[in-house]
Amino acid sequence: MKSIKRYINVLALVAGMASFSPVFAQSSVTLWGLIDTGISYVSNESGKHNVKMDDGIDEPNIWGLSGKEDLGGGTYATFELVDQFELDSGSFMPNESLFSRTSTVGLTSENLGTLKFGNQYDFMTDALFFGGDDPADLSGHLYAFRAGPFQKLDIPNNPTGAFDWDRMAGEVVSNSVKYVTPIAGGFSAGAMYRFGGIAGSAGEGNGVSYALNYAQKNFGANAAYTNLKYVEAGSPDVSIRNWGIGAHYQENRWAAAVLFTTVHNSLNGASVYEGSIGAHYQITPALSSGAAYMYMKGNAVLNNNHANQVAANVTYALSKRTQVYLLGLYQRANAGADAQINGLNDPGDASGNDAQSVVRIGLHTEF
Repeated sequence: MKSIKRYINVLALVAGMASFSPVFAQSSVTLWGLIDTGISYVSNESGKHNVKMDDGIDEPNIWGLSGKEDLGGGTYATFELVDQFELDSGSFMPNESLFSRTSTVGLTSENLGTLKFGNQYDFMTDALFFGGDDPADLSGHLYAFRAGPFQKLDIPNNPTGAFDWDRMAGEVVSNSVKYVTPIAGGFSAGAMYRFGGIAGSAGEGNGVSYALNYAQKNFGANAAYTNLKYVEAGSPDVSIRNWGIGAHYQENRWAAAVLFTTVHNSLNGASVYEGSIGAHYQITPALSSGAAYMYMKGNAVLNNNHANQVAANVTYALSKRTQVYLLGLYQRANAGADAQINGLNDPGDASGNDAQSVVRIGLHTEF
């Protein structure tokens, strides 16, 4: 009898604890990722052709954790942790670590906008690329971003000096705070500040980025500006300034984009601009194709080098998450310059003359 009473008392205690348990806000955490690999043929690397496995071309190889907690009143606490890796070796990207791609925490409100802190994209990526204005995303993917015969551009911490010089392939800014307004009448705006962290000099090593966005039905347009300072021992800060404008239109099976971007190095005076246009067509529910053209031009510091570039792809969807694709890209620079396609970043990857081309077959999946 005592054992039965003891059992009833335990049940009563558990029930009482349950009745006084706190109510937690609704939250969610998502694990997601992108994986891409393939075989690329490069016509000219230092005068020789090359066939190689290359990954992260259609999309970067990344996995991430993102989540949000409902704080009530249309306000959420958010976080995002994203790692980029090399598929063929399983290692981190060069000179990077876990969550170097993105690591943020912040607040978002339907009425007040979004505020994020951490390591995150500036508005060249956030507004122009994610806004849908980049013809590279419709055609040759990473290979079709901006590079060219501009190695003397000499951007700090850059594998070639000119890799992705307009920052639209996913460059990130550390120690930054970013705010984006709510959308009103199709318009939104954003501002970012990077803290330099240099004692006694708040302006040294800092940076800013701004954006103005418009999106309404099938049309969108975006403008972005970024100026980042790089601290180098024994020399003045190197200020790298970018700005760009772009637009896109999508209707039924068609998508089109046009883009203009620039870069300027304050230390050596080197500047480049580019203009590009592209389109994509959904031939069938599974089959699609895209193409783009780009012209790049450097100033006198860069020997007035220039280049024309064309890219095209064909993609077949095996499922909603997995695609196979074939792409080709050709870059032709002026005589005396060495062409260099974006993403060919190892020493000696630049062409031995003024022309370089890539043909690739690849596989992309996401989860």
